[in-house]
Amino acid sequence: MSTVSEQVLQDVVIKFAGDSGDGMQLTGSQFTNNTALLGIDLATFPDFPAEIRAPLGTIPGVSGYQLRFSSDRVFTPGDNCDVLVAMNAAALKTNLKVIKKGGIVIVNTDGFDSKNLRLANYAEGVNPLEDNTLDAYTVYKMDVTKMTREALKDIAMGTKEKDRAKNMFVLGFLYWMYNRDMNTTIEFFKEKFGKKPEILESNIKALQAGYFFGDTTETFTTRFKVEKAKMEKGVYRSIMGNQALSFGLIAAAEKSGLNMFLGSYPITPATDILHELSKYKSFGIRTYQAEDEIAAITSAIGASYGGALGVTTTSGPGMALKGEAMGLAVMLEIPLLIVNIQRGGPSTGLPTKTEQSDLMQAYYGRNGECPMPIISASTPSDCFAAAYEAARISVQHMTPVILLSDGYIANGAEPWKFPKSADLPEFNVKFKEGLDEGEEKLQPYKRDEKLVRPWAIPGTPGLEHRVGGLEKQDITGNISYDSDNHQHMVKTRQAKVDKIADYIPLQTLDSGAEKGKVLVLGWGSTYGAIKSAVKELQDEGVSVSHAHLRYIRPFPKNLGEILHNFDHVLIPEINNGQLVKIIRDQYFIDAKAYNKIMGVPITKGEIIDQVKQLIK
Repeated sequence: MSTVSEQVLQDVVIKFAGDSGDGMQLTGSQFTNNTALLGIDLATFPDFPAEIRAPLGTIPGVSGYQLRFSSDRVFTPGDNCDVLVAMNAAALKTNLKVIKKGGIVIVNTDGFDSKNLRLANYAEGVNPLEDNTLDAYTVYKMDVTKMTREALKDIAMGTKEKDRAKNMFVLGFLYWMYNRDMNTTIEFFKEKFGKKPEILESNIKALQAGYFFGDTTETFTTRFKVEKAKMEKGVYRSIMGNQALSFGLIAAAEKSGLNMFLGSYPITPATDILHELSKYKSFGIRTYQAEDEIAAITSAIGASYGGALGVTTTSGPGMALKGEAMGLAVMLEIPLLIVNIQRGGPSTGLPTKTEQSDLMQAYYGRNGECPMPIISASTPSDCFAAAYEAARISVQHMTPVILLSDGYIANGAEPWKFPKSADLPEFNVKFKEGLDEGEEKLQPYKRDEKLVRPWAIPGTPGLEHRVGGLEKQDITGNISYDSDNHQHMVKTRQAKVDKIADYIPLQTLDSGAEKGKVLVLGWGSTYGAIKSAVKELQDEGVSVSHAHLRYIRPFPKNLGEILHNFDHVLIPEINNGQLVKIIRDQYFIDAKAYNKIMGVPITKGEIIDQVKQLIK
């Protein structure tokens, strides 16, 4: 065996790619968990196929998982990859453009037979492993399928079942390449497959075979290591966006003392929230899988009317179906949290691809005048704080609130220094307990200084009242067809939402000077790319600052002042220009848009290019 040297790297980007049945998501998530436990900073981007059952071996069926890990802080999963694992020809063809020149390409040669090449739309007689396609890269060719079968030859399983473990062979090899311990994954298998001994043994043996292949083959002469990241001291865990959002809702329910009810209909990429919350019945969480989107939201409305924290989760198409019921909740003025995990749209065209496509829908996508506060999460771990804050505003201001996340945040993972309960903001809930002095009967729409009406629980003695779905008479809540009253109520409901600006923090800059040439203004999942790009530009001496919005309706009171402090405002969005239209409308500035609508995140390099063009 030849001598193996060790090289210390600062930053690595790996992409696992193969058929949706090749287990690339599991492979990536196990490498991610292993990385997180070592205290190395990371960011991930799972890239699912757009079609549920695309034919095996085809380009539409390629599933990917990108992971960046570093000894420095990272905020994106990386623009380009240092390593690509391609389990078949379609995976290589789809991802070849994202590999850095000189990068490592690990290929499963069994996935490059004539059938796979044909399915990947290569011309007859063309094989990228045999021509000059990969000349610019370091290529490791392995017959992963054959070696996996050999490793599992003594296990009484069918060939098809054995082949399912070939992703673990690759994972074992990468554990060897990056100087990792296999025990975290072995313990995961024992927990997951403890009652299925053949599956447990096959996965462990395949993992170990991949590791020992790297260890005993003279082809591989270098191993790599990334040191622990320099991060703020504390206890961290790896968290995905939908997990963090679920925990934020649970924390809000606990701090407020409210029972939480989730009415939801399964839809990609929001379904994981339903799955996650269903595990926490011990916290008083009630989850209901409704028969459709309308039943999901109306059940949550009923729960809120009854004094619970009502929540419904969905994506863009589900928001369209919930529209009328959202109007009802606005008219009733009850707390309700509507969570939209945005995806490529419209309809089911790109159900797994990320997009910031529903901001206009959140702002204006209901009939009549129907204003609702809008809160946006920026990173996987930020989903916790965003969900907690959205719930607080909803309850304390007696209004439905839309919380926007997206597929990139929902499925991405990063280290999270989780808070203690005592460190969370206060979450006071005030139910109406009796009639005020001088009140003969409950006035359901009598308002306080926030323009907020009382929350009276049905069945409270002396507080009998009725609210319906039609326009309300001011104060009494009786049905009213009076035109003057309708205008007054519409204006009042808008003023109530606008007044929330008095109770949220002022906008701050994420980085940069308070005045300068360019402000990059973002919302949602563009956070990491903007932060990374702006930092690099600032290091070069460019006059650029970064502000990121959590509160999108209403905006923080000082946002206009900040915007007018810069010569140029650039707004990158994964849509065709939505926030930029709202900013131009409200603040009369010539904000510039950078829009990317390709089902993938905006990259750091793209934002750097846009800022430099603006300055020119």
